[in-house]
Amino acid sequence: MSLKDLKDVTYYDLNNEINIPVNNQIPLNKDQEALAAFLEQNVQPNTKSFASLKDRFDYLESHDYLEMDAINKYDFSFIEKLYDYLRGQNFHFKTFMAAYKFYAQYALKTDDGDYYLENFIDRVAMNALYFADGNEDLAMSLADEIIHQRYQPATPSFLNAGRARRGELISCFLIQSTDDMNSIGRTINSALQLSRIGGGVGINLSNLRGAGDPIKHIDGAASGVVPVMKLLEDSFSYSNQLGQRQGAGVVYLSVFHPDIIAFLSAKKENADEKVRLKTLSLGVTVPDKFYELIKADADMYLFSPYGVEREYGEPFSYVDITKEYDNMVKNPNIKKTKIKARDLENEISKLQQESGYPYVVNVDTANRANPIDGKIVMSNLCSEVMQVQTPSLINDQQQYEKLGTDISCNLGSTNIVNLMQSPDFGHSVETMVRALTFVTDNSNVDVVPSIQKGNQQAHTIGLGAMGLHAFFAKNQMEYGGKEAVDFTNIYFLLLNYWTLKASNEIARERHETFVNFDKSKYADGSYFDKYINYAWQPQYAKTIALFDGIFIPTQADWEALKAAVMKDGLYHQNRMAVAPNGSISYINDTTASLHPIINRVEERQEKKIGKIYYPAPYLSNDTINYYKSAYDTDMRKVIDVYAAAQQHVDQGMSLTLFMRSTIPAGLYEWKDGRTDKMTTRDLNILRNYAYRKGIKSIYYIRTFTDDDGEVGVNECESCVI
Repeated sequence: MSLKDLKDVTYYDLNNEINIPVNNQIPLNKDQEALAAFLEQNVQPNTKSFASLKDRFDYLESHDYLEMDAINKYDFSFIEKLYDYLRGQNFHFKTFMAAYKFYAQYALKTDDGDYYLENFIDRVAMNALYFADGNEDLAMSLADEIIHQRYQPATPSFLNAGRARRGELISCFLIQSTDDMNSIGRTINSALQLSRIGGGVGINLSNLRGAGDPIKHIDGAASGVVPVMKLLEDSFSYSNQLGQRQGAGVVYLSVFHPDIIAFLSAKKENADEKVRLKTLSLGVTVPDKFYELIKADADMYLFSPYGVEREYGEPFSYVDITKEYDNMVKNPNIKKTKIKARDLENEISKLQQESGYPYVVNVDTANRANPIDGKIVMSNLCSEVMQVQTPSLINDQQQYEKLGTDISCNLGSTNIVNLMQSPDFGHSVETMVRALTFVTDNSNVDVVPSIQKGNQQAHTIGLGAMGLHAFFAKNQMEYGGKEAVDFTNIYFLLLNYWTLKASNEIARERHETFVNFDKSKYADGSYFDKYINYAWQPQYAKTIALFDGIFIPTQADWEALKAAVMKDGLYHQNRMAVAPNGSISYINDTTASLHPIINRVEERQEKKIGKIYYPAPYLSNDTINYYKSAYDTDMRKVIDVYAAAQQHVDQGMSLTLFMRSTIPAGLYEWKDGRTDKMTTRDLNILRNYAYRKGIKSIYYIRTFTDDDGEVGVNECESCVI
């Protein structure tokens, strides 16, 4: 038998029986039966066996499966010691979905695809050995964190660590174009190259002149951003990652760009085929001024990037529109178009209802909280990566006359349920930071020099979290309740504190900081004011009990950290980001990101397989009432939870809003006496609420329709998870 010749398997049918109630109860035992059957019928007979661990490694080396330079940094006796430790932890998958996902997507297979060459312990060992880079103590610590599922590297890292024939360790990138043909050409080429190596790409188009703007002083010559969007969409479709999956990208545009209406219209179902975008994702960058104009029900002006750049001497994205708006309105040298602010707001909501797009980046909110010198102008495919960029200048030979900085995303996630049980929370986080640092230090995306430069200068990482709803349910806390918000606040405060400590320690060890550290709010100490001027502690008896035995820094601890950072610096420009998670949350048997669950038993459509059912973690009679669907949850509660975390997260968070076409009665007070159908007004209110709560970005709007369908999908399957 081989994996290509599986007959008479029962695990799919057993798993599907979860969805058939027995005596009005969910038959969770069927998932355990499916898991046992999968291991017995699929994994055990199709895993290549070896007489010893040494024989296994010799085989993998001789057949070019392992990156031996990384393995040879250790004595084999240590590798045996590491394996002995891992086997002693008695790891078991808890659900069919976890095991299925691991073996389908992550386990190393023979070149012909007939047999598995590793199990979960093997993959953990490879990650630990690879990311520790010869440091035995770090390798043991990493193995401990991953096998106990306190830490989960993002898919590109977890999948490729230690493999001889591997993809990149990171797979999410941000680039921008400036307003000239050389830059546009280079941007399209960069999109092709990044998609080829398996990347999801965010692209800022706000600097490009609008349709009808002059070219070489000839009015009406410019075609605007939509044709460039079409070229990018075709690029991603063509560069489709060896046919395994489509390339994926998102384009961002300022709401004050003159092409904004055409930009949004290109995603509509009824758009002309010449301009319609089928696969390219859309995002908008929204400064404070837009919200001010909405509130006042005022007219707004859209400004020509061509005129703005010539008046201000820098690309459109880098001009503070909120600050300069009135001056730009008065300036006769800047071409402008007048529309109603609320009309544009409604257009955004209409498209979100129809497609889930656009993502919304509150760019002034992001920059106000940004401790780094420079400006955030966009985000990534999942809207959680927010870092400063500088534009490049491209000459006629398509060479960099001035090399700017762009962004790569290097992410990993804490598993909240398990990290809260760590014997040493701080040591766990430090171990994770060191693993992520290895990935950053060893990523070399030379196909796009601006990304390579940005990574080399910033050493950026993004530690996030998953399993928040699982933690709430397990501890019988209502999602979005006061205790839940309080817990979220302190948990992310701890992540912030310990990532700062770890970054400071690495800077001290290496005598190196990120470029321009001296110009940051870390260097002058002002970043720490909010922690020194206020005593951050849990507020409720339940949350106090949950953090019992876990160190929570006092104001004096923050003072000491401030002094250490001002003296020795930080190695990482950015340290935290919360991605949407996907496959990795299934492997960890937990809930995705910080979101509420969609269903107590989630239905997932798997290619070539059909439906697989995944029961919510820790689902029982005791927890079932704490597992309310996201579609039946007041989205203000979700926003409150994310806002509590965002206070401490230096980058962004992938916040998805879940809506029903027909709003459940009593969910939103403003619906009383009005239609129960979801309207643009509902989305307008929620976006403005998120803005007031300090949310930096909104990722998808997912809508559950009256015919049991869903609008909005997770593009990050093509990016970081």
